[in-house]
Amino acid sequence: MPRRVEFFQGTLAQQTEIDNVRIFDTTLRDGEQSPRTSFSYEEKRDIAAMLDGMGTHVIEAGFPVNSDAEFEAVADIAAATDATTCGLARVVDKDIEAALDAGVDMVHTFVSTSDVQLADSMHASREEAVERAVRSVERVRDAGVEVMFSPMDATRTDEAFLIEVVEAVTDAGVDWINLPDTCGVATPTRFAKMVRTVREHTDANIDVHTHDDFGLASANAMAGFEAGASQAQVSVNGIGERAGNAAYEEVVMSAESLYGVDTGIDTTQITKLARIVEAASDIPVPANKPVVGRNAFSHESGIHAAGVIENADTFEPGVMTPEMVGATREFVLGKHTGTHSVRKRLEDIGYDPTDAEVREVTRRVKDHGAEKERINDEALQAFASSVGVTTKEDTEEVRV
Repeated sequence: MPRRVEFFQGTLAQQTEIDNVRIFDTTLRDGEQSPRTSFSYEEKRDIAAMLDGMGTHVIEAGFPVNSDAEFEAVADIAAATDATTCGLARVVDKDIEAALDAGVDMVHTFVSTSDVQLADSMHASREEAVERAVRSVERVRDAGVEVMFSPMDATRTDEAFLIEVVEAVTDAGVDWINLPDTCGVATPTRFAKMVRTVREHTDANIDVHTHDDFGLASANAMAGFEAGASQAQVSVNGIGERAGNAAYEEVVMSAESLYGVDTGIDTTQITKLARIVEAASDIPVPANKPVVGRNAFSHESGIHAAGVIENADTFEPGVMTPEMVGATREFVLGKHTGTHSVRKRLEDIGYDPTDAEVREVTRRVKDHGAEKERINDEALQAFASSVGVTTKEDTEEVRV
């Protein structure tokens, strides 16, 4: 399986910031909380099976207390997968018990820690938040199950209080502390600083959860890794609350290709996974979406296409190929197309054009593209026929 390409010049030569990357997928929990998104039981099972088969480290299967159907789906995923399965729970006894009863390997419990959420969402004091957090962590620990704690809205929490909460759950025996940028307000430098600060006050593993309100979720996740986090919470195609989460495909491929970290994940299944989640969530993947958008490995501009035909590393990253993510490269014909792309496409569909014929067909392609018309193989064949381009078969017959 092709993993990384030996093209490490310039900034790519710097690959010492991260040693290890673990992926915690929350597509089935936070991803499903996308407005107007609901996965069926079968869709949740199929997505979980795909994530598991690819080697995803943790699958947050859902919020067991939410409904009987959700409980059943979480329990079935926990029983059927090899990955660590996780269930979400508020710092409420019934939530904790539901998650434990579902048979998950990890319980992820959380409480708001920012003053705005404490006052106007939880309607609780700081002292009550700490007390509930500690009690919930201890309950999960007593059950012999791995426990993760999240101080929700950490990036808008008073730093002194954040440290107080972290130290309290650390003393209670928490395994993981997740630092969530719940409202997507972090920047990479500030988020990294927060991660480093928290690391100084706990011996628990650090996990990060970043939202994409300003388009910085994946960058913040990578900054978290650079600052010493061991794991990042992501969702396929970046779906989730509001603008979504750090995208599974972006974080995995950044780790693999930009930082040179072997995540252990089968990246060749990423595009297939993205299409499955796209269909189940009914959230279209934008054409220019990194890694899995239909334009990610597509070229129309004459200069770019000519370079890529000669050597794909010229105008692609060089450390991420379409084969690595299970995609294919495409040369799109349109207004910006050059002769190299036209010649290649004509040859691919069986023509043997002369230089003059290529130039004429290219002119027609550009004119057609300028009218915002899609140029498929059928249209190209019509142009070739009108110009009189011979096929390779005709050329061979003449030679015979």
